[in-house]
Amino acid sequence: MPPKNKGGSRAKPAEPTKQETPKKPQTIRELQWQYYYDTNPYQKAYEELGLNGMTPADRQAFLNQEYLKPGAAKTLSNKAQKELWKQLNEANVPLRSLPRPRDNQWGRDKNGRDVGDYTVEEYEAYEAKHFKLLTLERKSWAFKNKRAKATNGDRIVSGNTEKPFTCTEQDVEVERARRREMAALQQELYGVKTDPYALDPDWDDVVPIPQIEPDGALAAIAYPDEYAESMSYLRAVMAAKEYSPRCLKLTERIISLNPAHYTVWLYRFSIVEALNISIPDEIEWLNDVSLTYIKNYQIWNHRQHLIDHYYPAIVTTPEVVAELVDSERKFLEEMLRLDTKNYHVWSYRQYLVRKLGMWDLAERQSVEAMINDDVRNNSAWSHRFFLVFSDPSYTTPDSHATEPDPRVPADIIDREVEYAKEKIELAPQNQSPWNYLKGVLVKGGGKLSPVRQFAEQFVENLGGSEDAEKVRSSHALDLLAEIYKEAGEKDKADLALRRLGEKWDRIRRGYWEYRKKLLDSTAH
Repeated sequence: MPPKNKGGSRAKPAEPTKQETPKKPQTIRELQWQYYYDTNPYQKAYEELGLNGMTPADRQAFLNQEYLKPGAAKTLSNKAQKELWKQLNEANVPLRSLPRPRDNQWGRDKNGRDVGDYTVEEYEAYEAKHFKLLTLERKSWAFKNKRAKATNGDRIVSGNTEKPFTCTEQDVEVERARRREMAALQQELYGVKTDPYALDPDWDDVVPIPQIEPDGALAAIAYPDEYAESMSYLRAVMAAKEYSPRCLKLTERIISLNPAHYTVWLYRFSIVEALNISIPDEIEWLNDVSLTYIKNYQIWNHRQHLIDHYYPAIVTTPEVVAELVDSERKFLEEMLRLDTKNYHVWSYRQYLVRKLGMWDLAERQSVEAMINDDVRNNSAWSHRFFLVFSDPSYTTPDSHATEPDPRVPADIIDREVEYAKEKIELAPQNQSPWNYLKGVLVKGGGKLSPVRQFAEQFVENLGGSEDAEKVRSSHALDLLAEIYKEAGEKDKADLALRRLGEKWDRIRRGYWEYRKKLLDSTAH
């Protein structure tokens, strides 16, 4: 209870201790403390001097201030309350005071900086952005509510008139722009990146299904946020069996993030089928993807599905088939210029030859051009062999590559033998044309002896002195060993294999020893 005066004369009103004019606050924290001390004028003296160090008037005013707390003054009698209000008024004590600031009450921004350390100007700009974000969020909520009512067929009743709720494309575009603005503010204020699909009103009706890793997973996959978010929407639309243009765009996005995702490619093809999307348009899109991810298998599997789907619709239109053949061949040539031995491209090319009947001269000339560019391109040699000896117009169906085919015309055998010889002359130590030559002779069903003289020109003085013996091609010596064996000249065959192991192909010495053992066993 406030003390009473016991003298005859009244005490003069208490005058607060004069304090230095505070400096102008530089930060929000300093400004808040200034407001606090302005509404608690005796608090600073108490903190600096303690009760015993304060003047009687200041101490009384400080103690009286406690009675300003809610309900505290009601504990006094009416007379004491009257005296209390009188003393508070004389001491200019504010009737309401701010609570003491807390160190962490402002929080931290996206960079970890304490907002309390902001200057007044910085804080005003910060709060303005925060207010703008709240305003945009309210408008976004109103849009969702309006569109839900339009979808449900709700109607607006005004007097005697009634009209349906509508949500136009313009409303959607305005909302899309609004969400982009909201995302930018959230990124700027809180460092929070908004999911792309959350920015698009077209995806509001989809509840994403996240990937759930089991508790305590030994090796949980740390998916990038963008990929995890896209996949959560993919799971949702696949579960709903939705095949729509927006799903097609979703697969395109996921493929750009992970082009090896086999399931996404299968789902995309299902969408192409369901929506009857133009196959040439899809192939054109696929070309760009293929040129970006040249080693990807799923791309070529998808392309094969597209051709299988498209071909029955054009098979009766030769000019359309011819146009497809030409465009596919040109694209494959472009791909193989980037990687001449791309296994996926060559595999697809064989499929395409069979599917579209590309057994023509143009295909052979195309692969010949690649061999001319690089005579050591074994993939090109392999494709030529497939092209020549799988043509259904003159070969036995399903004839194995290493077995004779009596249906192959002799002139084709002769042509290919001469072609292989020509390329061997360019690079005798190149294994590809030697293998091709042997394969052609096997297909022709004849013996290897016709090329004996040709092979022997690459070997001189076999078994002679080190200086005299010359072998320009170990592959020629290998072929000669088989030719000598075929002719019953075991000693020569043995010599050829022995010299291969001793000098001309030492790295495969064990293989040549094995061949010698086979030679001996055959002789018996």
